[in-house]
Amino acid sequence: MIGRPRPITVRAPDQRSADCGPEARAPPGSVLATIPAVTIEQQPLGSPGSAVADRDVDPGEALLQVKNLRTSFFSSEGAVHAVDNVSFNVRRGEALALVGESGCGKSVTAMSIMRLVAPPGRITGGHVLFKGKDLADLSEREMRKVRGDDIAMVFQEPMTSLNPVFRIGSQVAEAIRIHRNVSKKEAWERAGAMLDLVSIPDPIKRLDDYPHQLSGGMRQRVMIAMALSCDPELLIADEPTTALDVTIQAQIMELLASLQKRLGLAILLITHDLGIVAEFCERVVVMYTGRVVEEAPVRQLFAAPAHPYTRGLLKSLPSVTREKEARLPTIKGMVPPITNLPQDANSIRGVRTSWTSASGGSRH
Repeated sequence: MIGRPRPITVRAPDQRSADCGPEARAPPGSVLATIPAVTIEQQPLGSPGSAVADRDVDPGEALLQVKNLRTSFFSSEGAVHAVDNVSFNVRRGEALALVGESGCGKSVTAMSIMRLVAPPGRITGGHVLFKGKDLADLSEREMRKVRGDDIAMVFQEPMTSLNPVFRIGSQVAEAIRIHRNVSKKEAWERAGAMLDLVSIPDPIKRLDDYPHQLSGGMRQRVMIAMALSCDPELLIADEPTTALDVTIQAQIMELLASLQKRLGLAILLITHDLGIVAEFCERVVVMYTGRVVEEAPVRQLFAAPAHPYTRGLLKSLPSVTREKEARLPTIKGMVPPITNLPQDANSIRGVRTSWTSASGGSRH
């Protein structure tokens, strides 16, 4: 059970992995890593000096509550905590942004909420509560009813999410029939209505198209239509504007904003684009190396970021007021490997000096 972690022992596989060389092979049955039992009370929340996530949110108002979530991946080098003691809430009807650089654990957090983490990864600690119900306690059959019906997700690349050999209408209608007791004809009509809702021109005709016949922006609209087809209360949008040009990005975000107001959706937006965050979201959670380092309302975070890493991110944004020849500030150094994070108690996940150089001085 997620709430009661026990010691986890990982043993070497008897067969050699396809992507490992001879030097990476361990003797069959040998112990590679042992993770000691840690109670939730013993697990620290966030990094030293970070803001306490959702300090101003009444748990009764929260649609989704993520508490001390830890997701680990197990390999020959031991356990890697891709998501490490992450906590935040999503209120009903609000848009919350989850931001951070590539590899910080944003998408793994989303996949953990949906219980879609594939081996060798698994959730090893914490709780995910949706309307007060712990999703970890649900069977896989019960969880399939939650996915798409109560919580829906839009993935980064629609071409990999849509089946290239099935028509658009069949794929949207399938999602409807899984969660609603309707006939094929009713599901098809509902699919057409959903394409119309997301502003796809000539939606009835598009039902007979294949994914390759649509542009990237149109495919992303189809994914949004599929996600909203069963009226979920929470939509997780994992970088929904990736690989789209700026004009189409704006159209997709305007669409999400209008749907949020019209349908009363709560949206968890995962993105790199702080400009989108400023215009679309109400609160921001900043992640770094698998942990939450800051959480604040959007206006407060942009006006007075508290964490050196957040200040470094904001400093690196282009500005129309900056001198034409001036170079953008950068965060010096490299992100440490998550398998070998420094344990210096005076550092914040091991790279405090790098943040200081980009942010003009640390206030921690």
